[in-house]
Amino acid sequence: MSRIQANLVLLLAAAIWGGGFVAQSQAMEWLGPNWFNALRFALATVAVLPFALREAGSTGKPLALRDYGWFLLVGLSLLAAQTLQQIGIQSTSVTNASFLTGLYVVLVPVIAVAFLQRRPHWIIWPAALLTVIGILLLNGGSLSTLGEGDILVILCAIFIAIQITLTPIAVRISERPLALATVQFTVCAGGAGLAAGALEPISTSAIVAALPEILYAGLLSSGVAFVLQIIGQRYTTAPQAAIFLSSEALFGALFGAILLAETLPSIGYAGCGLIFAAMLLVELVPEWTRRRTAVA
Repeated sequence: MSRIQANLVLLLAAAIWGGGFVAQSQAMEWLGPNWFNALRFALATVAVLPFALREAGSTGKPLALRDYGWFLLVGLSLLAAQTLQQIGIQSTSVTNASFLTGLYVVLVPVIAVAFLQRRPHWIIWPAALLTVIGILLLNGGSLSTLGEGDILVILCAIFIAIQITLTPIAVRISERPLALATVQFTVCAGGAGLAAGALEPISTSAIVAALPEILYAGLLSSGVAFVLQIIGQRYTTAPQAAIFLSSEALFGALFGAILLAETLPSIGYAGCGLIFAAMLLVELVPEWTRRRTAVA
């Protein structure tokens, strides 16, 4: 898979997540955040497990304890991110939550430099800044006063950045992307399930009412999109992946307008343009630089 194809795969994952934001907001009418996460990731585990078993049979290479250690780290990062976001969004505005979650675009290259001693291509920094500004404009260009929920969402962005950074490392070491997805989903389902059982009520009628949203989030947002993320990140860098995945905010606004009749502020169209420009920059500038170097 080429880098361009990988980034398009990540763009598709972001589009699915954008639709998942609608499902997530609707499901909260019937389910608590932990029960929603537990059910969606349990469904995702069941959906991906047969493919992971097939992958294991085709490779013939058993997973080592080190592989499971990396899988566990990725899973715990995702569990922390999803839990913090779901709880935080209950006590903050959608505008704040969307913008603050998008901060992982900047955090991923910072982690790459600070902890992995990997310097991303220079275009990542202006592209990340354009993306953050674009997400802010997409949400109206302003934030309300930061509160407790906002702090939780900022912590969510940190854990998303960690998950994006750790994913290609775990895949490179294990060479088992579907095994990673299965363990990641299992960790999320188990952790969220334990929290839900202790903290939140549940009923059959609530599950039935939220079933369409659970199916979308479990099969598409989790089962398909996270697998696409894992596969796509094998062929591109974590900072580039963060730029393309951040377009989730753009698709979320689009699906919100189509499905929930939400209106996009006029300034939001400028935000869409900035996000799109950032994706073009991280795709075209490195390729242009490579070709100039090859000619020289």
